[in-house]
Formats: sequence, C-alpha cells, structure tokens
Amino acid sequence: MVVIRLSRGGSKGRPFFNIVVSDKRERRDGRFIERLGFYNPAAKDNEESIRIAQDRLAYWKGVGAQPSLTVLRLIKQAAAAAPKAAA
Repeated sequence: MVVIRLSRGGSKGRPFFNIVVSDKRERRDGRFIERLGFYNPAAKDNEESIRIAQDRLAYWKGVGAQPSLTVLRLIKQAAAAAPKAAA
C-alpha cells in the first residue's frame, strides 16, 4: 500500500518535515517514492511554513495513495492559506 506521510528532518529541537509518498512498509525516514512538499512547524513570520505540490498530490490520491491523518490536516491548512498568499 502506498501512503502519503511526513518524513522528519532537521536537528534536535528544530523539526522539519518532508511530505513524501512511500510504501507503507518502509521506515518513516527511509526510502520514499516522491517528495511532494514540506512542513516547517518552526517557521518564523516571514518564512513559508508549508508547501505542497497540489498537482502531484491529486495524482497520487487518484491512484490510491492514502494520506495520514496529519497530512490530511496539513492539506486543509495549505488550502486555507493559499488564497491568503495570492492576495
């Protein structure tokens, strides 16, 4: 089964997450199929905190990839922030 989930990076105390498509059997930070974007929970006011390639996300969901609950929350958060960034 293919899943869309977070892969942790960054250093201790400064987390950074890549949003990746991977096989469910792989380790969290192991091999992945494609990187769709990132999430930076420690972003400052002037930094971008989340970016997701919406076209690739739609493709992977279309072929049956299951997003994790956290990734679903981030997708909604990115969609709500997108009109604000365009203004």
